[in-house]
Amino acid sequence: MTELETDGPDEAEEPAAAPKLPEDRFSERELSWLAFNNRVLDLARDRQRIPLLERAKFLAIFSSNLDEFFMVRIAGLKRRIDAGVAVPSLTGMMPRELHDAILARTHELVDAQSQVFHEQILPELTANGVELVNWEQLTGEEKQRMRTLFTDRIFPVITPLAVDPSHPFPYISGLSLNVAVLLANPETGMRQFARIKVPTVLDRLVRLGDCRFVPLEEVIVHHLPELFTGMKVLQSATFRVTRNEDIEVEEDDAENLLFALEKELLHSKVGRPPVRLEVDSSIQDDLLELLADELDVSPKEVFRLPAPLDLTALFAIADVDRESLKYPNFLPKTHPNLAPVETSSSADLFKAIRNRDILLHHPYDSFATSVQRLIEQAAADPHVLAIKQTLYRTSGDSPIIDALIEAAEAGKQVLTLVEIKARFDEQNNIAWARKLERHGVHVVYGMVGLKTHCKLMLVVRDEPEGLRRYAHIGTGNYNPKTARQYEDMGLLTCNPIVTEDVARLFNHLSGMTQETRYRRLLVAPQGVRTGLIEAISGEIENHAKGLPARIRIKVNSIIDEAIIDALYRASQAGVEVQLWVRGICGLRPGIPGLSENITVVSILGRFLEHSRLFWFENAGRPLVGIGSADLMHRNLDRRVETIVSITNPGHIAEINQLFDMAFDPRTVTWRLDNRTWTPRTTNEDGSPKRDLQEWLIDSTSRRRRSPATPQRRTLHFQRPGVLPNR
Repeated sequence: MTELETDGPDEAEEPAAAPKLPEDRFSERELSWLAFNNRVLDLARDRQRIPLLERAKFLAIFSSNLDEFFMVRIAGLKRRIDAGVAVPSLTGMMPRELHDAILARTHELVDAQSQVFHEQILPELTANGVELVNWEQLTGEEKQRMRTLFTDRIFPVITPLAVDPSHPFPYISGLSLNVAVLLANPETGMRQFARIKVPTVLDRLVRLGDCRFVPLEEVIVHHLPELFTGMKVLQSATFRVTRNEDIEVEEDDAENLLFALEKELLHSKVGRPPVRLEVDSSIQDDLLELLADELDVSPKEVFRLPAPLDLTALFAIADVDRESLKYPNFLPKTHPNLAPVETSSSADLFKAIRNRDILLHHPYDSFATSVQRLIEQAAADPHVLAIKQTLYRTSGDSPIIDALIEAAEAGKQVLTLVEIKARFDEQNNIAWARKLERHGVHVVYGMVGLKTHCKLMLVVRDEPEGLRRYAHIGTGNYNPKTARQYEDMGLLTCNPIVTEDVARLFNHLSGMTQETRYRRLLVAPQGVRTGLIEAISGEIENHAKGLPARIRIKVNSIIDEAIIDALYRASQAGVEVQLWVRGICGLRPGIPGLSENITVVSILGRFLEHSRLFWFENAGRPLVGIGSADLMHRNLDRRVETIVSITNPGHIAEINQLFDMAFDPRTVTWRLDNRTWTPRTTNEDGSPKRDLQEWLIDSTSRRRRSPATPQRRTLHFQRPGVLPNR
């Protein structure tokens, strides 16, 4: 295979003789996402494999996921409907038809979630001494404590807002929990509406004991007469509004982008239209009608649910100190090739990387003792001259930020690409960008029209042989907190071809060069789609010649039509295709004549499966890559993404084993057949299937340090084993 070059757009041409593909070959993106969230709900239902408090956490994750889905995806859909954009989706559904289908399916899912919570999780929590109670279940002593709490802590921070001719209906902020109150003047009989926002400065769940809680809104509701003295409380109910939170920014140039986004974030706090109204199922019709009219939501957008609303509160329940009801403790291990030798308390990571490329698999391999330590060592090393890094999301107290500041203050050249358009992290990223700039870090805010989503770090070091560059290329963010919860991979290398590619890409991002060609990287938006489709076409050719051919891909989502069609073509040609998809899948497997050679599985569990892996059999000399790109339009067309070729035989074998395990019928998966996902958790004899993540935890704990023999590096690129790049 030779390197291909083109200056044209990132499009793939269909073979002239290719048979016409059916028009109904795609699944609806939004409905596929709801199917993903139903798989999260399956985890909350799973008594056999998953500890109780973890099941409660999955209920909270289900709610959090749905909040974001409505704030972004449904908000965008409603915006198209309101604008009169009558363009059908790929499946042929019109926007209003799709909106109705989504709402109908969401009603089914939230009803199922409520049933799981009230009929399974809540009784089991109570049976295990973890109690979430309502006011009537409080003891006399507890009620008195809550009265004191209300007087001392709650009453001073809440502000009842009444509606009358001089007080218009108040603005209800998105995702806030509120109490709607209907009052009557005992002298005139006149009715009046009031709203109380449940304060977020206080814990949503009030702790009565070590493992006993009452919702804050319960305490407020039972003290309403003290808030509305002289008025009669006729009825009350909790409610919650979800608003459009999808930020839109007109980009003129990079210099103005930061200020434009800050302005938009300020504006977004008001004026965003509602897309969902959740209400306590006990609400009376007249009060509900008032809320729906004032908030301008349709009956289909109203969700009546048993209290408590907003089950993200279960994150607090899941954090109680009951280790027997949680996953066993897991401590990530230092990668064997980065472990300190017996004579030293810390490893020299630069020496370790010079010895060999190192493939990291988080959270099984510790992020703190690998990527984070490399940044910290680079900041402190007097021989390091420069550090360049992308930051898409990071934690608020990130030691990575501190290390970059330390390096800049020590006189090193430090460049950071901060993606301030990272959804829901915009405000945090603006704050860190300002902080980095104040301490002398060169901060670049990405490219106009593109999000910088690639995960790259480059360190330039002055060594006796001359300048040497070290790189990290990953699939996940430089976030020490999520690195303990997300499954990701990363490559540490000083291979000169790879580091030259990374250096060229950084120059492109910071200096606005026209660089589009790389030797060991596929880079979007110019080259990822074409590179992957070329590799798929190569498997079709190999199969036709009777050579080994197979395609294996692991991503979070796949909806790009060009790549899906290329995979359909591969299936029609007889190539085996295995797709490991956590979330959205727009491809329909198992359809005779179209996709009978395609298998799609999903794995969810303790860790969020987040890595993106690409495997092509290539006649027995596999082309393998890891990277940041999902197979979605936004990743391939509107983001800077990278996929790096993996050439070390041991690393290729490790990734191959992951795929073998994922598609082993003895492993717990959800399998997609056409548009239906089916959980597969037990073997034919009724025994539980193997949990892949638990197997990897056990495997990591048994791992030993490998020999320190340096691997032989080859600098020749144009050979089988490297992903094609245009």
